[in-house]
Formats: sequence, C-alpha cells, structure tokens
Amino acid sequence: MTTSPVNVALRGCAKTWPDGTRALHPVDLDIPGGEILALLGPSGCGKTTLLRMICGLETPDRGGTILLDGEDVAAQPPERRGIGVVFQNYALFPNMSVLENAAYGLRVRGWPAAKRDARAREMLELVRLQDFADRRIAQLSGGQRQRVALARALAIEPRVLLLDEPLTALDAKLREHLRVELAQMLRALRITTVIVTHDQDEAMILGDRIAVMSAGRLEQLGTAETLYRQPATPFVASFLGTLCTVRGALHNDVLVAGEAPLHFRPHEAWLAATAGLQATIVDRFFLGNTIRYELRLDDGQAFPVIAPPDSPYIPGARIGVRLTPVTPPASMSLPC
Repeated sequence: MTTSPVNVALRGCAKTWPDGTRALHPVDLDIPGGEILALLGPSGCGKTTLLRMICGLETPDRGGTILLDGEDVAAQPPERRGIGVVFQNYALFPNMSVLENAAYGLRVRGWPAAKRDARAREMLELVRLQDFADRRIAQLSGGQRQRVALARALAIEPRVLLLDEPLTALDAKLREHLRVELAQMLRALRITTVIVTHDQDEAMILGDRIAVMSAGRLEQLGTAETLYRQPATPFVASFLGTLCTVRGALHNDVLVAGEAPLHFRPHEAWLAATAGLQATIVDRFFLGNTIRYELRLDDGQAFPVIAPPDSPYIPGARIGVRLTPVTPPASMSLPC
C-alpha cells in the first residue's frame, strides 16, 4: 500500500450541466493524507458529482482545480490520476473469476501475468477471499462481491480511494457488520479515502470527518461529534440525527408552557408521570434496546422520545416530559 498518504485539495470546484443546472456550487475542500472523509447528504445534493470530479469522470467548471499533493490533475484523464474507485453496483465482470476481477486493473496497466496474479492474490487475502479465487461472481454473496470490488481497487496501489455508496446494495444486518470491518481496514491501510453515503450511521462510523452536503453546497465539515453537538445550519441539525423542536420553556429540566423554540434530540428527553406540560402517547415502538414513543402535546405539537426498554407506558397514556435540550451556536437559527 501507499506509504506516504496523499493530500487532496479542491479549490473553487463547481459543476454546471449543459442545460444551465448548477449541480455543485463552488467547493473548497482539504483532505489530509490518510484521512477518511465521508460525503453525506440526500440524493441530488452533489456528493456523487464531487466524487466523480476527484476521479476524473467529471470536470469542474472553468477555474476549478483538483490537487493531489499539490499537483493539479483537473485536466488529467482518470487513468493517469492513480485513483481506485468502488462503485455502488461494484461493476464486476460475471464472465471472469474472482481472481481475474481482482487483477483486472493491473491487466489494463500492462502488468506481467505472474506479477499481477501474485498482487491480486495478496489483495484477496487482505479482504479474506483467498479461498474464493477461482469462483465466478454469481457464486458470491453480496458482501463477498463488495470485497472483490475493494480488492480490485486496492490492487493498483491507488493514491486515493473513492467509495460510492459501497454498502447500499447489502441487507441491513450485513451492512452493519461490513461498515465496521471496512472502517478498521481503511484505517489500517492509511489510504486517503472519500466515501459517498446518504446513511448517517455509515458516515459516523466510517468517516474521520464528515462533509454534509445539501442542494449542491457544502453545509458543514467536521467530526461526527462536532456536527451532532454543534450543527452550523438547520439542515445539518436535522439530517445528522433526529432533531425535535417544540415551543415551550424549561423549569428545572421540566417542559412547561412557552413561546420560544426548544431544540433537543429524542434521547435527551425522558418521561415523568407528573411534570410540566402533559403529552399523550400516540404510539410505541419496541426497538430492542430502546422504546420509541411518539408524543403529542395538547396544542398539537408532536415529537419522539427514546426511552429504556423496560419503560412501562402505553399508547393513550398522559405523561409529562423532562429534557436536557441541545444548545445550538448563537449564530444558528434553527426552524421553529
């Protein structure tokens, strides 16, 4: 693997489609060598466009630069950038064996057969697929296919690794397992990595930092904890975890009547039989280690509360609410 992680820098990178639609507003972004950066946002926010710019499948508007260790590669074709990419659908060749798929990038680059075979086997061992080298892609599970795609991307000794929604095609249980495994592997390899995802849990587990995007703009960049506890915009606050907003006031941590907006996370509230404003439990969902309650105040305001699994309350019950609210930065104007 690369011994000196590559720094990535984007300066004024924007993208406008031929019909005049602005897919990406100018972005300045620095990714230190060896960092795993997660691009997080909903569909159409510009995160995949940004990823495709880095690998050379899209070019930025005039004036935009993409620097790898200070070298501007914006005008270079993809094959000259030394970037490994794992696409959402993995793009594996069904007519090739696992080993042939892992070695494909090396074959394109003209590596001798013996050398590329040895390198491909090394990468299959890295992703624990050494015993599957002779199998066809159709004989693999979804998680195994994801590993083959990763082995192929790593085989070329990429300067930068790009992952486009790498776990989306997997079922929920396998996705939960592989995201932890992938995070551990990437941190051990120390390759500068950019991951596109719309899944906030995936971004928080995989990313050393997270860049939250919305409508073609970079909303905020920081660690998962910073974004969660100190959101810079209403969008970040609502996208990275559930944000509850009600009109009320606090008196000794008890929710009472008031007009100012209060902001809090569902797990920062708890139920008390007699406390302040009364709410009606509309619904109750058992989630294994927690209970999610859907509450409604008498004035119609609704919000969820996360409670311990042994919480005894049932739908229809009247209950009070205590909470420790999020205190957003003074410059932030959250929605009421």
